Amino acid sequence: MNERVINISGVGCCLVDRLYGNISFAAESFSRYLSRQRGDGGLIPGHLVFREEFESFTGDRLDRVLRDITHGREPDAVNIGGPGIVPLIHASQLSGQDTCRYHFYGCGGRDSAGSFIRSSLKRTPVQQDKYSVTEGLTPLTIVLSDPSYNGGQGERIFINSIGTAWDYKPSNLDDDFFASRVVVFGGTALVPQIHDTLTDLLERAKRNGCLTIVNTVFDFRSEKSNPGGKWPLGKTDESYRLVDLLIMDREEALRLSGTDGLNEATGFFLGKGTGAVAVTNGSDNIRLFSTGKAFDGIDECEMPVSHAISKRIQNGYAVDTTGCGDNFAGGMIASVVSQLKDGIQKPDLREAVIMGIISGGFSCFYMGGTYFEKYRGEKLQLLYPYYEDYKKQLEA
Repeated sequence: MNERVINISGVGCCLVDRLYGNISFAAESFSRYLSRQRGDGGLIPGHLVFREEFESFTGDRLDRVLRDITHGREPDAVNIGGPGIVPLIHASQLSGQDTCRYHFYGCGGRDSAGSFIRSSLKRTPVQQDKYSVTEGLTPLTIVLSDPSYNGGQGERIFINSIGTAWDYKPSNLDDDFFASRVVVFGGTALVPQIHDTLTDLLERAKRNGCLTIVNTVFDFRSEKSNPGGKWPLGKTDESYRLVDLLIMDREEALRLSGTDGLNEATGFFLGKGTGAVAVTNGSDNIRLFSTGKAFDGIDECEMPVSHAISKRIQNGYAVDTTGCGDNFAGGMIASVVSQLKDGIQKPDLREAVIMGIISGGFSCFYMGGTYFEKYRGEKLQLLYPYYEDYKKQLEA
């Protein structure tokens, strides 16, 4: 039986991205700021560092260092970003507005960055009645992007200011959050009090019958306190048993599991009772499995990236890789919600990964993680040819 209205609630990282494209990671003006050892506050391609730690590493203010790296340029774009909000925005753009309602729980300040987030959210289908305004600075990330890095596949570096997210508490999640059909915890490592209590929050969600999705982010706080060590997800590893779908990139999977390879990492998550897992790996295959608890069961396997999107990237159409992982997660969420809405009790994980793959790849063709539609349904219309092509790719 189809569900009339599905409520999806998400909590996690929401911030302003200030994006600088075409920054050469090989340039001398950049290389002097590269990390020398784990957790030292220096820059590492693909990783995130806190502003305070980066300033300590450089011995200088971020604005002065940024002028050196960018040669005094203004950002190429300013966009709403973060692995908490971007997946929800993307999923909401692919879902029927009358039957799927996406609610975001987070906070920002009364500053210009906070005003930008609130005005930007109005341009999306995401409900913002749960977004709190408080004193302090709105979370912000400097994004440095080198499209030529890694043989033209591109990579980014993030310098993050947590701001008001330090003070966002579990008590901000009301009964409505835990009454949702689907709850999403996105990039909670950048919302410390939510991240540290994730085990309890997941347990409450499961008690209420929610389908739980966790998509992760580079955890610099843990990396700083324990360089090279295993990252925590909540209070204990009991968190993993309470996650129906865990979405990560390869680096995050290795660090959360404390292992040295993907086979060992997926074995760890399987052993801890995680319902389903999807691991991205840049332009390489996606690793996935489902135990059959909340999704249709499938043995561990791999799925390729989209050949059509890869070809466009190789032909120079890529603009920026920022938000690829966030949109991958958003595509998976949209597919899961669509399947639940159609009455499928255990969604097909492969189908969700397909939508994730084309969503993440398509985000390379615009600047920043969030795409603002000119009309309702535009993004789904733009994605559909890639979806059809990918289905043919799998059949070939």
